[in-house]
Amino acid sequence: DVVLLSFLQALEDRGVDLYPAQEEAIVEFFGGGHVVLDTPTGSGKSLVAVAALFKALGQGKRAYYTSPTKALTSEKFFDLCNYFGPDRVGMATGDVAVNTRAPVICCTAEVLASIALRDGADAAADVVVMDEFHYFGDPNRGAAWEIPLWRLRGAAFLLMSGTLGDNAALYEALELRSGRPVRVVRSTQRPVPLDFAYSDKSVRAELEDLVARGEFPVYVVHFSRREALATASALSALPALAPPEDRAARLRAAVEAADFRSPFGPQLRELLLQ
Repeated sequence: DVVLLSFLQALEDRGVDLYPAQEEAIVEFFGGGHVVLDTPTGSGKSLVAVAALFKALGQGKRAYYTSPTKALTSEKFFDLCNYFGPDRVGMATGDVAVNTRAPVICCTAEVLASIALRDGADAAADVVVMDEFHYFGDPNRGAAWEIPLWRLRGAAFLLMSGTLGDNAALYEALELRSGRPVRVVRSTQRPVPLDFAYSDKSVRAELEDLVARGEFPVYVVHFSRREALATASALSALPALAPPEDRAARLRAAVEAADFRSPFGPQLRELLLQ
């Protein structure tokens, strides 16, 4: 497969070595089947997702990447813009629509479910990456993960999670429905170790130290949006946290092209531009 070889060559050129589970999942997906990737957080599922999207782009097809929340969808949008360029990546969350004619669309699970209900097998969805697939079992939101599986018959699915149980019956039904094999790639190996530490420094000082040591990206968790906004505003002026100028320019272009319609949109836009 020329597209697969091109992807592997790109990894080699960048000095990236695949973990066994990553390699198995990528090869299986390029083989034409569905892949269920059940590995821990930090085991490189995102790179497998990039490979699946690369396959779609290389074959001139359209792909969707779904996340359970708007915030994660936005984060993945910017991440994939760095991989493939902003012209090839769009976003749809219900509140925000960016470059929706792009060949790769980042969206919430509900957005893709709506497309699947509307267009069914005629939907332009050749590759679908569903992150946090364990939401399939959620009594309130699980239908958003279920509907695309049964309605998008022509799509190849990459289903990713770190907390999946035994879903053999589901995978068998998906095989029968789609005519594609389902390959389960499972591993308990966590290549990136977890380190725990207690600090009495301010958030600002701790983040500066982490960035100086190259330990990023960093998630700063708050119990309210107001607290998160206050911290984000305070940190936006720190030179140590500023992205390189070329990446900053790409981010500005993507943000300025976005339509932030929600009540929170103007604040989010301003923070991103800062």
